[in-house]
Amino acid sequence: MEMNALADQLIPAPPFSLNLRGRLVEYTRPVVMGIVNLTADSFYGASRCAVGSQFTARIAQMLQAGADILDLGACSTRPGAAPVELRQEIELLEPAVRQAKALYPDCVVSVDTFRGEVARRAVEEWGADIINDISGGKLDPEMLPTVERLKAPYILTHMRGTPQTMSRLTDYPDGVTAGVISELSPIVGRLTQAGVADIIIDPGFGFAKTLEQSYILMRELPAIRRFFNRPVLVGISRKSMIYNLCGCTPEDALPGTTALNTFALMHGASILRVHDVAAARQTCAVVRQLYPPGCPEVPATHC
Repeated sequence: MEMNALADQLIPAPPFSLNLRGRLVEYTRPVVMGIVNLTADSFYGASRCAVGSQFTARIAQMLQAGADILDLGACSTRPGAAPVELRQEIELLEPAVRQAKALYPDCVVSVDTFRGEVARRAVEEWGADIINDISGGKLDPEMLPTVERLKAPYILTHMRGTPQTMSRLTDYPDGVTAGVISELSPIVGRLTQAGVADIIIDPGFGFAKTLEQSYILMRELPAIRRFFNRPVLVGISRKSMIYNLCGCTPEDALPGTTALNTFALMHGASILRVHDVAAARQTCAVVRQLYPPGCPEVPATHC
């Protein structure tokens, strides 16, 4: 590949802004989202924590390490995960969101849920700022209407089926990237027409994708960034596309995670969703240093 062709693929994301409960926040550097799992069924054991002192210590550590967003989830969506009842999800998630906002009123909280009712209550009653829906509105018919009413920032993830079935739904006749774009486009159009301004695109690595398809999707991330012209979230932290490839466990997959996050930042990612905030923050700092002020590939305000 010629150098000019290679440079065309390097498109660090420009600054973006989000309307967070009436407060316009501009992000002029890559954003790190820290994963906080309130369920004991998460695939990575070290990410699990119960509401109370353990939760308080976890979010304090993440914020001190430089997390821009805390992503709180109480319903595991790993492949094969057992369903969690609505009541149980609310019982775990509500006190966590309220506690985070009470302790750190200015912190940005995202709720990781596919249920419209949970999203509504989280934003209207508990103080959450962002809705992170791994199903792209497909698991609950009330989710998209809820987002349209709330107008809250919405992370739209590509997925097929359910956590129990998605591993079998990996046929993309036109290629995985084209499939992701074509399946997300109507949803983006619908939400945009309804007045939802802040839509974040998550290609859904590992969700209805084989290991090979996830790497194709990562290589073709610039196409997704250019097509939607919206912030792109990459969530590959310690996932099977790393530990299965490397023959290790999630506990040993931080080096691979850092390598992929570096690639993602250089190819259009705006947000990294991670278990290890300090490592991701360092990754962001190093990648930003590669693009000094005046670099033609990225606005100076992002360098």
